[in-house]
Amino acid sequence: MTAEAIAESIRRVQPVDRLRVTEIFVSLQGEAAQVGWPTVFVRLTGCPLRCRWCDTEYSFSGGQSRSMAEVVTTVAASGVRHVCVTGGEPLAQPGCLPLLRECCDRGLKVSLETSGALGLGGIDPRVTIVMDLKAPGSGEVARNRLENITMLKPGDQIKCVLANRDDFDWALALINSNPPPHGVDVLFSPVHGELPPRILAEWILEARAPVRFQMQLHKVLWGDVPGR
Repeated sequence: MTAEAIAESIRRVQPVDRLRVTEIFVSLQGEAAQVGWPTVFVRLTGCPLRCRWCDTEYSFSGGQSRSMAEVVTTVAASGVRHVCVTGGEPLAQPGCLPLLRECCDRGLKVSLETSGALGLGGIDPRVTIVMDLKAPGSGEVARNRLENITMLKPGDQIKCVLANRDDFDWALALINSNPPPHGVDVLFSPVHGELPPRILAEWILEARAPVRFQMQLHKVLWGDVPGR
């Protein structure tokens, strides 16, 4: 079953005015251009992908059904300006797009972390999209929708999490053959505990790759503690 088909099955059972939420918490943003900012994270439940190195498998099922108003009120009361809607795969829920819009309307700086396996249509233009392209080592490379690259706007980002040299070569070739729009940064990061960060940094420098190296700040600080 395709990612779109799985997501559609989720949409059929989830009302647009409610969200199934795994957790809402405040931490430092650990990745992308917003790294280091105190951020309230809304982790939605459910994902049609099964990446080999996924570190949020606890969000695949369960969660709590909450009204849109309750979620937005909780986010607005967090005391921080930055909000990140993540998952799982947040776009699998029909309430994700209204949630993003409502948070923007509250004057918050909103980012969305998505796998890139689902279409990006309908996302409020005020939202910063961080799209994760799946390398072969993830086991989900076939899920990538490369047409999503052309839908990104300045300030959005593409993230590639890499496990080995084959992943690095694949990602570099993909970016070279599918250059993102002007103003879209490409971020390469190592699989935590699998690819030594220094090795990836050396590959980037040797290749003069037009990408930004990044590590997951939250894991440097707190390891694999959920909700951090």
